[in-house]
Amino acid sequence: MSSALSTTDLHYSYPDGQAALSGVSFSISSGERLALLGPNGAGKTTLALHLNGIKRGDRGLVQVGDLKLDDRTVGEIRRRIGLVFQNPDDQLFMPTVSQDVAFGPANLGMTGGHLDGVVRGALAAVGAEELRRRVPHHLSGGERRRVALATVLAMEPSVLVLDEPTSGLDPAGRRELIGVLETLPMAQLVITHDLPFAHELCERTLIMDGGRIVADGKTAEILGDEALLKMHRLEMPYRV
Repeated sequence: MSSALSTTDLHYSYPDGQAALSGVSFSISSGERLALLGPNGAGKTTLALHLNGIKRGDRGLVQVGDLKLDDRTVGEIRRRIGLVFQNPDDQLFMPTVSQDVAFGPANLGMTGGHLDGVVRGALAAVGAEELRRRVPHHLSGGERRRVALATVLAMEPSVLVLDEPTSGLDPAGRRELIGVLETLPMAQLVITHDLPFAHELCERTLIMDGGRIVADGKTAEILGDEALLKMHRLEMPYRV
């Protein structure tokens, strides 16, 4: 299966010299759902911001499909990598849901019926067609989460990167989100502290700690290894 996204020996240090990424190498196959776990401060969100060029590594390689990330390709890579932030309000700022979802494609020059079709398709993909005329900040947490995802899907990415997607969701909203993500065909990197969510959604899991990938394997095996989880400040609320 072809690689949708990969990093090779990726390093990054903050301006004060503290290392945030120390030789991160991994890959995601097309259509694969991969969980990224780790304690606070492990470097997970910093890694996510490197995947579409918001941050740029001190050395190492990010590659999306056939494109290596550099100054020439960063625009196309930002279209291919759909980053869904932890707080959906960071992505919702227009007067209506449909305007939010249309914002990205419209800025690429899409207009008229084509744009409307893309907006409707993205909202349909997340089960939010009935919300298109609503004001985003009047929506529930789960509804805002789905609309934020739709704003990314409207750009037709090849990879989704989701940062703590269940944060703030009630059980029903969490279940709805799992249902949506299971239907999406693109590769997904799911950064989460919600280990049961990772267990249900992703067949493969990485653990990151101290800016490094310290484990990579089948989700059931990793989440069943209590010693490994304890070593990296992770814990299942029940036995898998």
